[in-house]
Amino acid sequence: MWCASPAWPFHSHHVAVEFVHPVIMGKRALPAVAVPADEDLVATLRTTARTGDIVVAVAAADDPAVAAAMRRGDAWGVETVWIGAGPRPPSGAAKHVLWLPTDDPLQASEQFVRMYHLLWELTHVCFEHQGLLTSDDCLDDVCITCSDEGRPAEVLTVDGDEALVRTAEGRERVDLSIIDTPRPGDLLLVHAGSAITNLDAA
Repeated sequence: MWCASPAWPFHSHHVAVEFVHPVIMGKRALPAVAVPADEDLVATLRTTARTGDIVVAVAAADDPAVAAAMRRGDAWGVETVWIGAGPRPPSGAAKHVLWLPTDDPLQASEQFVRMYHLLWELTHVCFEHQGLLTSDDCLDDVCITCSDEGRPAEVLTVDGDEALVRTAEGRERVDLSIIDTPRPGDLLLVHAGSAITNLDAA
């Protein structure tokens, strides 16, 4: 678990501590790291987060570093949880958005603590009831629900009509012949080995 809170670093440290050092005897500890507030969040997560990881951010909706990291979650193959208060981020900004309808920073901060304590407790409920973590949606080699959709991918390098991209499945080469040449860091939708649109194009 990667914990980030650029404006309130004490929250990212608190989230990490909860998961690394559970206070209930016999509960499982989980690897969790607080990303330092003075580091480039996207660059740090790009090099450290792996498929299957989770990124939890405690931040306002207008935090550009958190927004940029959250929108790359699908391309990186990570779950994203955005906790905040006040005006909400746009729909789909993260896989899971936990938002408080308050502009009072003190009230919000207190409620954030309750929210991530609840997440910690629900995580342990899932560990104790393994059936909650299984899914039988994809029974064949190709998933019926997602086989026709574009997959998000982040551009790593560009070489002529091809790009090396990062997806939830790992690194792969994709054809760029039907879109304008992207830049490293751009998010693309990829289908059947071809980039079909650039999500970062103006």
